[in-house]
Amino acid sequence: MKFSWWKLLGLAGVGGVAATGAIIARDQRQRSQLTPDDVRVRLQERLAEAQASSADAPPSGEPAGPR
Repeated sequence: MKFSWWKLLGLAGVGGVAATGAIIARDQRQRSQLTPDDVRVRLQERLAEAQASSADAPPSGEPAGPR
Protein backbone atom coordinates (compact mmCIF):
# COMPACT_ATOMS: atom_id res chain seq x y z
CA MET A 1 0.00 0.00 0.00
CA LYS A 2 1.46 3.31 -1.08
CA PHE A 3 0.93 6.47 0.99
CA SER A 4 1.36 9.81 -0.64
CA TRP A 5 3.02 12.60 1.23
CA TRP A 6 -0.27 14.52 1.20
CA LYS A 7 -1.92 11.80 3.26
CA LEU A 8 0.95 11.80 5.74
CA LEU A 9 0.78 15.56 6.00
CA GLY A 10 -2.97 15.37 6.63
CA LEU A 11 -2.54 12.73 9.33
CA ALA A 12 0.15 14.83 11.01
CA GLY A 13 -2.19 17.84 10.95
CA VAL A 14 -5.02 15.86 12.52
CA GLY A 15 -2.66 14.60 15.22
CA GLY A 16 -1.47 18.12 15.93
CA VAL A 17 -5.01 19.44 16.28
CA ALA A 18 -5.93 16.61 18.65
CA ALA A 19 -2.83 17.18 20.80
CA THR A 20 -3.48 20.92 20.97
CA GLY A 21 -7.08 20.31 22.03
CA ALA A 22 -5.95 17.97 24.79
CA ILE A 23 -3.46 20.52 26.11
CA ILE A 24 -6.05 23.30 26.09
CA ALA A 25 -8.62 21.11 27.87
CA ARG A 26 -6.10 20.17 30.59
CA ASP A 27 -5.13 23.81 31.12
CA GLN A 28 -8.78 24.86 31.32
CA ARG A 29 -9.53 22.19 33.94
CA GLN A 30 -6.61 23.35 36.08
CA ARG A 31 -7.73 26.97 35.80
CA SER A 32 -11.33 26.22 36.70
CA GLN A 33 -10.24 24.55 39.94
CA LEU A 34 -8.68 27.78 41.24
CA THR A 35 -10.63 29.86 43.71
CA PRO A 36 -10.60 33.67 43.49
CA ASP A 37 -8.38 33.74 46.59
CA ASP A 38 -5.84 31.46 44.89
CA VAL A 39 -5.76 33.73 41.85
CA ARG A 40 -5.31 36.80 44.05
CA VAL A 41 -2.40 35.21 45.94
CA ARG A 42 -0.67 34.20 42.69
CA LEU A 43 -1.06 37.67 41.22
CA GLN A 44 0.34 39.29 44.37
CA GLU A 45 3.35 36.93 44.27
CA ARG A 46 3.99 37.75 40.62
CA LEU A 47 3.74 41.47 41.35
CA ALA A 48 6.24 41.19 44.20
CA GLU A 49 8.66 39.25 41.96
CA ALA A 50 8.32 41.83 39.17
CA GLN A 51 8.94 44.72 41.55
CA ALA A 52 11.98 42.97 43.04
CA SER A 53 13.48 42.27 39.62
CA SER A 54 12.88 45.85 38.43
CA ALA A 55 14.52 47.19 41.60
CA ASP A 56 17.64 45.11 40.84
CA ALA A 57 17.86 46.36 37.24
CA PRO A 58 19.88 49.50 36.51
CA PRO A 59 17.93 52.61 35.55
CA SER A 60 17.39 53.03 31.82
CA GLY A 61 20.10 54.94 30.03
CA GLU A 62 22.92 53.58 32.17
CA PRO A 63 25.08 50.63 31.13
CA ALA A 64 24.28 47.37 32.85
CA GLY A 65 27.80 46.14 33.43
CA PRO A 66 31.26 47.47 34.35
CA ARG A 67 33.36 49.04 31.63
